[in-house]
Amino acid sequence: MGVVHHAYSNGSVQNCNGLEEKIDDLRALLGKANGDPLRIVSVGAGAWGSVFAAMLQDTYGQFRDKVQIRIWRRTGRAVDRATAEHLFEVINSREDVLRRLIRRCAYLKYVEARLGDRTLFADEILKDGFCLNMIDTPLCPLKVVTNLQEAVWDADIVVNGLPSTETREMFEEISKYWKERITMPIIISLAKGIEAALEPFPHIITPTKMINQATGVPMENILYLGGPNIASEIYNKEYANARICGAEKWRKPLATFLRQPQFIVWDNSDLVTHEVMGGLKNVYAIGAGMVAALTNESATSKSVYFAHCTSEMIFITHLLAEEPEKLAGPLLADTYVTLLKGRNAWYGQMLAKGQLRPDMGDSITGKGMIQGVSAVEAFFQLLSQSSLNVLHPEENKPVAPVELCPILKTLYKILILREESSQAILEAMRDENLNDPRERIEIAQSHEFYRPSLLGQP
Repeated sequence: MGVVHHAYSNGSVQNCNGLEEKIDDLRALLGKANGDPLRIVSVGAGAWGSVFAAMLQDTYGQFRDKVQIRIWRRTGRAVDRATAEHLFEVINSREDVLRRLIRRCAYLKYVEARLGDRTLFADEILKDGFCLNMIDTPLCPLKVVTNLQEAVWDADIVVNGLPSTETREMFEEISKYWKERITMPIIISLAKGIEAALEPFPHIITPTKMINQATGVPMENILYLGGPNIASEIYNKEYANARICGAEKWRKPLATFLRQPQFIVWDNSDLVTHEVMGGLKNVYAIGAGMVAALTNESATSKSVYFAHCTSEMIFITHLLAEEPEKLAGPLLADTYVTLLKGRNAWYGQMLAKGQLRPDMGDSITGKGMIQGVSAVEAFFQLLSQSSLNVLHPEENKPVAPVELCPILKTLYKILILREESSQAILEAMRDENLNDPRERIEIAQSHEFYRPSLLGQP
């Protein structure tokens, strides 16, 4: 018997050999009965959440009797005229997308929106495969649900595609619909970001912990998936890898379920540290964007900044992790891709060019939430606490860890206090009194810095 292929409306081709077995294996683990589909819902329709749902739909959507994939997003978000015009250009540049919309009798509304005769809404275009934060990358059509209770109440797997700043509030709402549940769902969080809590002692709260606190779902059922990747490139079949982190019971079967030829998913037990690192690199990506714009993309200036920001990240990982060396590769890879093409670096560039201002907020049309802004505030607050004091290498006196992180301090002044312009990032880099980045790394490696309490561990 030959290999069976299925063609999809976005032009991708899936080989179904082995896919049904992967669904059956996961269904068996979850105790699903015949005729009861595995229900997967992505909550939040930003770029990564939408791509994640679309990848699952492309891969497993053909097995409708065994799996149901849906995505929830809020109603009422209008698509502005400029975006509608650009969307129309994207549609007409892709013959496969154009034919699909005509076949679905959906093309005319995009013509009317282009002419200004109709207003499109984000949930409406998502059904046709267009994510508002990623218009240039058409996805496959998606089953969109706008009623949160309907989306989540009986879901077996919930994907958290929300920004970290919205995660707690939304999952508190979701928990109301789970009061009658007998079995707890599995939750895969894609969110990168942190909250700082100062009582009863300074510590970090990550999105998976927020979900646990908001819903009561046990930590063994909550996982984090992240890696050095750009959502649009992953959907366009660029080779990528990611890690799914959490309890072994679920991370290994989910890694197998999610793995594709061009999207390799490894698994790791270190949930919280990988989440924190995902938030940390966003902090320094904003500064990298500023430096790039202010120096006209000077390779030399960007490398100087990279040396300083990586030394600060290494310093901070020594505070957070007992074996920080294990994090060096994943953290640097994630930082590198974010500096190259991430929205946080883009945001830094726009600030430096004067096209955006910090007082405009951190939710940007066409880009979504800039996670690095809240992360700057959280890391600064946390590392300013005197209870975490470390010995200053030259002054030989105790100082808060943030005093050894001049780039983080400067980003806080620019983004949170708003008392400095983007130019301050260059001044911080060029400060004659600034230590050699190597010395900061040596300090971290030669002192017993590790603070388990920062990650809420005893």
